[in-house]
Amino acid sequence: MKRTRVGILISGGGSNMSALIAASQKPDYPAEIAIVASSRPDAGGLDKARAAGVPSVAFDHRLHDRAGLEMAVDAELEAAGVELVCLAGWMRLLSPYFVEKWKNRLINIHPALLPSFRGLHTHQRALDEGVTLHGCTVHFVRQEVDTGPIIAQAAVPILPGDDAERLAARVLAAEHRLYPHALALVASGRARVDGERMVLTAAGDIPAPEPLFSPAL
Repeated sequence: MKRTRVGILISGGGSNMSALIAASQKPDYPAEIAIVASSRPDAGGLDKARAAGVPSVAFDHRLHDRAGLEMAVDAELEAAGVELVCLAGWMRLLSPYFVEKWKNRLINIHPALLPSFRGLHTHQRALDEGVTLHGCTVHFVRQEVDTGPIIAQAAVPILPGDDAERLAARVLAAEHRLYPHALALVASGRARVDGERMVLTAAGDIPAPEPLFSPAL
């Protein structure tokens, strides 16, 4: 089975990166992690990637302007033969050049059920709005933040007594199940973009992440 070569961009601890790497180690998974690139040389995810045997490269965003950083990252992705890029806590705004170059080959995970709660502080905002369901979304990246065709979502109930920290932990657990599932859909060609519409073909042997509702912690 030909596996899609994936690059992961991080800036921090890389917990979603670790979930993707763990999934890719299964022999029937349709993607392999070719490289991890960090915008911070002290990012905790770098040690995790190296421990898993994944090539990694670190940049210091303070020493580059946005164009310079993206050109350096892009060169590493190209050298590694990357076909698909996953953002996993990349805390830098991407330029139109980078987004367009990797259009429909660049995906991200957001801690909310888009299109609700785009941007930051999603957990507290969900609590403030009084919604009963929260969750996470994997989507194709577009220049406007937290937009783009949605690949997959997982719902997390808001429970009595929840605060932002408790809710965030439950959402993060759901992210760790959802992102590998969504990447498998894209890497296998079962999820693709037609214009600005996401088209999903029969999932075949790629099961949905279980359970849909994340258990209380």
